[in-house]
Amino acid sequence: MPGQYDVAFIGGGPGGYNGAIRAAQLGLKTAVVEKTATLGGTCLNVGCIPSKALLHASARFEEAVRHFPAIGIRAELTLDLPAMMNHRAKTVEGLTKGIEFLFKKNKIDWIKGTGRIAGAGKVAVTLTAGGEDQLDAKSIVIATGSEVMKIPGVVIDERRIVSSTGALTLPGVPPRMIVIGGGYIGLEMGSVWRRLGSQVTVVEFLDRITPGMDAEVSKQFQRILTKQGMAFKLGMKVVGADVSSSGVKVKIEPAAGGAPETLEADVVLVSIGRKPHTAGLGLEAAGVAMDARGRIVTDGHYRTSAPGIFAIGDVIAGPMLAHKAEDEGMALAELLAGKAGHVNYDTIPGVVYTAPEVATVGKTEEELKAAGVEYRVGKFPFTANARAKTIADTDGFVKILADAKTDRVLGCHIIGPEAGNMIAEVALGMELGASAEDIARTCHAHPTLPEAVRQAAMGVDGRITQM
Repeated sequence: MPGQYDVAFIGGGPGGYNGAIRAAQLGLKTAVVEKTATLGGTCLNVGCIPSKALLHASARFEEAVRHFPAIGIRAELTLDLPAMMNHRAKTVEGLTKGIEFLFKKNKIDWIKGTGRIAGAGKVAVTLTAGGEDQLDAKSIVIATGSEVMKIPGVVIDERRIVSSTGALTLPGVPPRMIVIGGGYIGLEMGSVWRRLGSQVTVVEFLDRITPGMDAEVSKQFQRILTKQGMAFKLGMKVVGADVSSSGVKVKIEPAAGGAPETLEADVVLVSIGRKPHTAGLGLEAAGVAMDARGRIVTDGHYRTSAPGIFAIGDVIAGPMLAHKAEDEGMALAELLAGKAGHVNYDTIPGVVYTAPEVATVGKTEEELKAAGVEYRVGKFPFTANARAKTIADTDGFVKILADAKTDRVLGCHIIGPEAGNMIAEVALGMELGASAEDIARTCHAHPTLPEAVRQAAMGVDGRITQM
């Protein structure tokens, strides 16, 4: 119940709920203020989880329709979109109920309402059921996540022009879809609807998709998506969108200047990124400093400029990833309990859950070159991997980057089947300071996809044996 707490989290997403559970495990009296009807934040309710449910289902559909005949399976198939959407909904429901169970198990109070800082050690809550309440907490943690960035002149109505949230619940497969933004989310959701029958065109402001990703991987990724049927308009900016009963006309023009053109679609997905959600929290009055990008400024222990107020996840610097927020929440809980808490930002993986998947951890070649670091490269294609051949999924490769002098692994970039699972091996190795030689000398079962990781590690020293 509302009252005195050791720590109060504002926000029940991956950072807030994981941090709260860890804090409670460590004996801190803990509360979470969350305004939505379910816990889990954007990730669980309208982000990572529902999108992965649709990515999985749509990938299986496309596999059955397009690829089964090649391996000797023939069947008549039809799409049951309502059933697929039910799979998405049930997945989310089960996981949100699971968090509620964990809150009860760990005696965490969920205060249902909108929280704001009302002074030193005080959180005012506008209760969802009506009325106001106040919590007193020794430590207040801002974990309110992020929200969709918008484009001037493009109004999101979640019908014709949708955000990633609306793209999860379309009532039917749009014959034509335009995705504005060539980042992770746009490519994932575009892949879902392309597999189900939509003609998808991606409009990206920069001259490449997935900016920030290793350039060689990004180039191969675009090549594969193009082969699958996705179209790209790169180096183009959106300057307006007109909605009618028949669809949307999107006006674009070259980012570097030039003649405009108009694209037509039935649905437009706006996916140009996210921004920290900090409005209405009373941060300025509380003395919490912000940076030029609207993020809360914190030190190495997640302390803000205001005593007793901390921040984690998407509202602070760093990649806007659920697992990054989760690690920060748990690290902060340990620090508040007087223990050591730490996040190694050099070993946070990122994954694009398309088919093939793309996974990355550590530095890219471009970053190493810019920093003047001497490095060596080991690369191995899935076309030479026995397991990839047996499952008829050979697009992509594994690239490992290692320090030229010490052989320590500095980064790994994978495009291929199950890349998101395979990257964990390298992330663990990097966390423990592994060299490429360490991975190369670790026995890997045969035939498996992770053998490609081992062969890439062997390639750093120029001794690949399977190609």
